[in-house]
Amino acid sequence: MSKRRVVVTGIGAVAAPGTGTDDLWKGLQRSPNGPGPYLVKNWDPELWIPKREHRRLDRFTQFAMMATHEAFEQSGPLGVEPNRVTVSLGTGIGGLESLEILIHNSDEAEPRVSPFLIPMMMANAAAAAISIKYGFGGQVSTPVVACAAGAQSVLDGLRQIQWEYADAAVVGGTEAAARKSASEGFKSARALSPSGTARPFDVDRDGFVMGEGAAILVLEAEEAAKERGATILAEVLGGASTADAHHITAPHPAGDGAERAIRLALADSGLEPGDVSYINAHGTGTDLNDRTEGMVIERIFGDAQPAVSSIKGTTGHGLGASGSIEAVAVVEAIRRCELPPNVGLINQDPEIHLNDIVREPREWEPGPVLSNSFGFGGHNTVLAFGPYPG
Repeated sequence: MSKRRVVVTGIGAVAAPGTGTDDLWKGLQRSPNGPGPYLVKNWDPELWIPKREHRRLDRFTQFAMMATHEAFEQSGPLGVEPNRVTVSLGTGIGGLESLEILIHNSDEAEPRVSPFLIPMMMANAAAAAISIKYGFGGQVSTPVVACAAGAQSVLDGLRQIQWEYADAAVVGGTEAAARKSASEGFKSARALSPSGTARPFDVDRDGFVMGEGAAILVLEAEEAAKERGATILAEVLGGASTADAHHITAPHPAGDGAERAIRLALADSGLEPGDVSYINAHGTGTDLNDRTEGMVIERIFGDAQPAVSSIKGTTGHGLGASGSIEAVAVVEAIRRCELPPNVGLINQDPEIHLNDIVREPREWEPGPVLSNSFGFGGHNTVLAFGPYPG
């Protein structure tokens, strides 16, 4: 059974480097202003959401609604039946701020708890809000697979369209968990950077820096996008997911799950390793993740490695949003014919044998790209994108 081709017709994003894809891209070119966490500055949801509505939405849902608004401004109205549109929006933690408020208020001598707090904190709140606002009646889902959630949502939307359960999909991830409770948890797990500086693949890396934000991609069946005259930004070539089945936080020491995910994504996309021209790495800045990812890339691609960079030196680690923010960065790289730099890298770890880490913005002839996302629990999701040849 042949699979339908799937294309990207709209993108939207908000993250620490900038609100909106243009400002995000500009922010990816420069170092953050001071140590993390890397937060979205001067956030004003009322620019996109009426006050009466945004007061009933957790920050993570507000981010998603803004990114969706931008993505549809670019894509234009979908020319398909609304019940043939699926929504898949990943998150790692969900409405943490609302959960904290609920716990605090419920501990009062005379609890006064808003009836909106439960639906605000639910992990599926952002996906549901998009479905309700735009009237999309297809499958609505929320992958909660840690730091692979944003990428997994793209893969889930891709499959829905490929196998004709849907004609279009709104996919991405959102997170607003850069709060003290989460920071203390990650600190105790020895994953958080004590210096507050993200240094992917650097010999002096000391952990990840928390970030926040959201990114949305509008996916369509190729024939539907062409029929309505949409501008096609890129093609989703394929992808794959695997599990390490090893440890709740540490990656498999040999990178078994990550390697299988990359090889399966290549096969699903009809690509050979030599076809790949760039890898947007997961690259968190933690000791084990960076070393394992570098080892896997070296093993698969050998001396013919493509260019590699991680954007987490500017975005921080957006947890469940990170894979979608990076997917949007990949689409922008294809659109702009330019690769984003690996900010924070000064001295490459000599034990990480990556031959071509992008250190400065680089002009580039777009070709097939891999975007890696690896999460706590051993979740591995790899996406493949490419320039649309049509």
